[in-house]
Amino acid sequence: MSGQCLYTVVKTSEEENGQTRNNEERKGNVTYGIDDTPAWYLCIFMALQHYLTMIGAIVAIPFILCPALCMLDTDPDRSNIISTMIFVTGLITWLQCTFGCRLPIVQGGTISFLVPTLAILGLPEWQCPSAEALAAMTDAERRQVWTSRMCELSGAIAVSALFQVFCGYFGIIGSLLRYVTPLTIAPTVALVGLTLFDHAADAASQQWGIAAGTFTLLTIFSQCMGEVKVPTLTFKKGSGLGINWFPLFKLFPVLLTIAIMWSVCGVLTATGVFPQGHPARTDLKLKIIEDAPWFRVPYPGQWGVPTVSVAGVLGMLAGVLACTVESISYYPTTARMCAAPPPPLHAINRGLGTEGLGTMLAGLWGSGNGTNTFGENVGAIGVTKVGSRRVVQWAAALMVVQGVVGKLCAVFIIIPQPIVGGLFCVMFGMISAFGLSALQYVNLNSSRNLYIVGFSLFFPLVLTRWMSAHGGAISTGVSALDAVLQVLLSTSILVGGIVGCLLDNLIPGTEEERGLARWAGEMALQTSRPPGDAAARAPDTYDFPVGMPLIRRWKWTSYLPFMPTYEAGKFTALFKRKES
Repeated sequence: MSGQCLYTVVKTSEEENGQTRNNEERKGNVTYGIDDTPAWYLCIFMALQHYLTMIGAIVAIPFILCPALCMLDTDPDRSNIISTMIFVTGLITWLQCTFGCRLPIVQGGTISFLVPTLAILGLPEWQCPSAEALAAMTDAERRQVWTSRMCELSGAIAVSALFQVFCGYFGIIGSLLRYVTPLTIAPTVALVGLTLFDHAADAASQQWGIAAGTFTLLTIFSQCMGEVKVPTLTFKKGSGLGINWFPLFKLFPVLLTIAIMWSVCGVLTATGVFPQGHPARTDLKLKIIEDAPWFRVPYPGQWGVPTVSVAGVLGMLAGVLACTVESISYYPTTARMCAAPPPPLHAINRGLGTEGLGTMLAGLWGSGNGTNTFGENVGAIGVTKVGSRRVVQWAAALMVVQGVVGKLCAVFIIIPQPIVGGLFCVMFGMISAFGLSALQYVNLNSSRNLYIVGFSLFFPLVLTRWMSAHGGAISTGVSALDAVLQVLLSTSILVGGIVGCLLDNLIPGTEEERGLARWAGEMALQTSRPPGDAAARAPDTYDFPVGMPLIRRWKWTSYLPFMPTYEAGKFTALFKRKES
């Protein structure tokens, strides 16, 4: 027993020293760290980059969802669904950054929920009427057709999200994090970028010249001109006009790239180089602005009262599980990118619970989708070196405004698709690279580790490709079970994470070989600091922004897995039978 205690003390000391070194290294890797507060005018422009990064993925979801809901291409409610998704994304992003995990992440709609959504709407009772039947209906009848399907999705999303709320806030998922090792994180995060290459290819291939110009400029601005400063005029009271050297290319590479390439597309459109209907034309989607309302506030139940079915809930549950695995992978990655200490257990529990709450609200609001950590915005932090929480909070406010002012929202939706494809080529690549960076902690000279990495990366791509090509391959006789299995086996990040986790925890290997000692500094699972520690009274990155003195005085908060004062084991000890 004494030997075990000595090992624990030594290991803890090594982890603390390693964590201190890692924190010092991180501070030099970003322009603005997680707790830094840039000037408000800089926050607005940097927040706009986050908005522009996520808007392409957000808008893509309704364009896939609406036809499955049996909506016509000319239905004006299409823009209202887009506005609802952006509005809810802003609300949940602010809630997550401020009171959730407190990391600068964007919570929004996800492709992971589209797979079960399409499976549910493919059931016989929800299949669309024929085109002739829809054309013969009145506007009210057509609205009833798609709103009834939206209500089914809303109920399924909201109820299935309760699983993530419960498991997150009660610490069930957080207690399993000791099994989430570098060989679990690497394939899970890397597969997010690798799996999304189809979306990048589809958008970029619509005009490879514009796409190539986009990622070329973004590469030059972010990687080659980061230290180049531009002279700008400033005015200070007492000293008058002056010149300030501003790091324009380091802070706004995405925004500058979009502005320049959008202007290029405008010139080529005006001169007739791009023919009518070309996807790179700037006037291709102007009708979206014309049809969008000036002002509309989305509200819960706007399409009707949500309905609930067992098949719908079980199908959506697969999407919730996939999002949970993905978010667990993003938390330590995001913390490392924005110069933050590793997220403690209470922050992870709270983040997952808040994500589930966000998915439930998204369902009730009628967005037709759930919420998940946006990998594109995680990649944007790596490109811009801006990891400030305040910037993402400004981005959340911008999303809420965009969701209310319909025409203002529509302006950003008309960005030519090849530009979005060029951005995706960089962003998705950054996500894959950051996933693979977790391998720095393991011994890559080990044949054991190489086997796990290779198989957990390659096999999910093979399986999910085959499942996508053979949608009806699973037939158990129970449609709900078929939908669940189809979603689970078609989600590469879930398959890769499970394979990597199982192999790393089952195949024998030393702690040094698996990189556990070094990884402890990244995936720290400590809870709160000891109450007697002077540092415990100091502000912490993952503490609530208000009320911490009161929370620290309340002893009962140490039993709650989502509180900053949580002490590991206290909550579960309440349910254990006392020994006689």
